[in-house]
Amino acid sequence: MITSRSSILLDAQSKGYAVPAFNIHNLETMKTVLETAQELRSPVMIAATPSTVSYMGKEFLIGMMEASKKSYDIPICFHLDHHENLVDIRALIKNGIPSVMIDASHYDFEENIRIVREVVEYASSFGVSVEAELGRLSGIEDDLEVDEKDQIYTNPAQAKEFVSRTGIDSLAVAIGTAHGLYKGEPKLDIERLAAIQREVDIPLVLHGASGLSDELVQKTIKSGICKVNIATELKMAFVKGLRRYLKENPDANDPRYYFKDAVREMKLVVADKIKMCGSMNRG
Repeated sequence: MITSRSSILLDAQSKGYAVPAFNIHNLETMKTVLETAQELRSPVMIAATPSTVSYMGKEFLIGMMEASKKSYDIPICFHLDHHENLVDIRALIKNGIPSVMIDASHYDFEENIRIVREVVEYASSFGVSVEAELGRLSGIEDDLEVDEKDQIYTNPAQAKEFVSRTGIDSLAVAIGTAHGLYKGEPKLDIERLAAIQREVDIPLVLHGASGLSDELVQKTIKSGICKVNIATELKMAFVKGLRRYLKENPDANDPRYYFKDAVREMKLVVADKIKMCGSMNRG
């Protein structure tokens, strides 16, 4: 069942777990996430970046969202991840997307607030939840690339003002995570996260969770994280299974068969992340 992001994140916030948000790229990856979440009875968020929406086409994405209503009975929320184009965001909201992330974190504080507030005002008339980011994560995710030297940590005092002035439903924080793969041992500023939690009362979001240990992610959940984004590890698992199958079956030409190992590998990662977030049997 399709639900609002606010409802599932507020449930996670009140009960001390996090909702996993998995970035999908096509029909196979979306079905893999949803089938695994259904098996484990976990609420789940299906996230699509601008490049994924462009690749799939918004009509197909919306069509798959509508089809999922009839196929699964767990709480599901479709979500736009790291979107910046206001025209595209409005069009997707009009087409039924229930949750958006407007990423204006590369602007200064006041301009970030202005842009986010504009999206919140538009989205609110449709009952759509809005996530925004304060601070910047380094790394690469799809078309998004931020050099490590340009990473900015979230200031707790600014977070309070940002939430108050924008009216957002959830806040993505920068506490040392990175998009893509980590170059070394990740070090998260859990004390900073706890300070942010003391300043704001809305759900907090952790981007860049691929490659983090379960123990580290669970520490962030205890300090206010209610949504955990996973992308890179899913792609790595999918291509691992695909490469293995094609190496063992060099003459294979039917995607209905050569995708099977890719899906199997990806399901393992999805299941592990659901258990890591503590969302199993919450749906």
